[in-house]
Amino acid sequence: MDHLPVFLRLRAEPTVVVGGGRVAQRKIELLLKFGAHVTVIAPALCEELAARAARGEIRHVAEAFRPPHLDGARLAIAATDRRIVNTAVSEASRARALPVNVVDDPALSTFIFPAIIDRSPIVVAVGSAGNSPVLTRRVREQIEALLPGTLGALARFIGERRRTVQEALLPSARRSFWERIVAGKVGSRVLRGDTGGAQRDFERELRASQLTTSGATGTRDLGEVYLIGAGPGDPDLLTLRALQLLQQADVVLYDRLVPEAVLERCRRDARRIFVGKGAPHGPRGPHTDQGRIHELMLHFAREGLKVARLKGGDPFVFGRGGEEIEALARHGIPYVVVPGITAALGAASASGIPLTHRKLAQSFTVVTGHPLEDAALDWPALARPHQTVVFYMGVAHLAHIVHRLTAAGAPPTLPAALIERATLPGQRTLRGTLATIAALGHEAGISPPALLLVGEVAALNVDTPAEVCGGSGEQAASALETGEEAAGDLA
Repeated sequence: MDHLPVFLRLRAEPTVVVGGGRVAQRKIELLLKFGAHVTVIAPALCEELAARAARGEIRHVAEAFRPPHLDGARLAIAATDRRIVNTAVSEASRARALPVNVVDDPALSTFIFPAIIDRSPIVVAVGSAGNSPVLTRRVREQIEALLPGTLGALARFIGERRRTVQEALLPSARRSFWERIVAGKVGSRVLRGDTGGAQRDFERELRASQLTTSGATGTRDLGEVYLIGAGPGDPDLLTLRALQLLQQADVVLYDRLVPEAVLERCRRDARRIFVGKGAPHGPRGPHTDQGRIHELMLHFAREGLKVARLKGGDPFVFGRGGEEIEALARHGIPYVVVPGITAALGAASASGIPLTHRKLAQSFTVVTGHPLEDAALDWPALARPHQTVVFYMGVAHLAHIVHRLTAAGAPPTLPAALIERATLPGQRTLRGTLATIAALGHEAGISPPALLLVGEVAALNVDTPAEVCGGSGEQAASALETGEEAAGDLA
């Protein structure tokens, strides 16, 4: 490694920034955030820095740089557009054994600014030794997505109770105790903002640890279950909360609509169990009935484990999530529900078909296409114009759905679309009308997972920007390259 990662305490420490422009401004804002006393050496200041100087937030010396300006400083930054000045700042700093950063010039710098993930008091820094600020920021964003915004609250919660634990437990028992706190229900409650519940669980866990270390035995604490929506398939469309909980789960119960790319976002040592429905002996495992899924969730939670029930789409949209939380609540198992991008939203965005449109559709309806549910559907309402209807699980029954719609009054010329493997590699979108869509789907060999979308909006043929489909993330990289470089690894 070219640089030793070090966290400097700059609160109330004198620092010098040479330069009064926009680049200097970004560095100064970062220094002020960490409490440094900043002196700016520059003949003139940009508008924002001038305002800070007027408010007394920084000290301005309206002069050209001279080496004595660094006397007494703890840190120096050169942020001018003149290399001769930046070189002079670097040489004067080195002569005083003063850490110096020259923006965008690693050769003149003795330290670099990393990309920072701030969950104070948890702070994560990422650097590339000045080689690639864009890549560094990309890595920062990926790490940031995995860290809850409330992580700092958990660190403070632990810090406030360290002395209590030191007095209550022997040194040999403390590490395992804190690991249970961080990874268990206490940590989960703090991250959710339930400080009162976290304190009660903390006290219970501490008492249990005291009994264990004294030779007594206690009852095993309950785990919890996370009902997580995996979205339509593209792993980049997982929510931040889903990613965070997948990294915490000890056991993952997943269905057939969850692709391998999503499972790769789970904790590597988590136990994965297929609980899909469908063919008696599918390619990923045997058919699992709903009762068995309930049994597995309850079993592992009673073992004190964190269980992720990972479902395609959203748990509460044809995902039987309601039945599962009823089972959990009935047995006193704590649970968390994490919504996902449901298939209708993902398929519409990925195919460029808006579900609503001011001139064409003022509402949309999501229904099951399974023929066993026919009696519960209001077919005349579904056949009305100026709306969009999305049929889940209806690919095998296209002809039947078309017949019911047309019999209820929908015109055979009504636009329709089939969207297969939405947001995934190999996605296909077929467009037609009620009169043609069943034949088109049969000829093309459309198979689940696929949706049928019916309504005037299905005739819209707008080029779809690649980024709405997720996937490679190249667009995100391009956007980063055109962005500001303030928070990056700029030396």
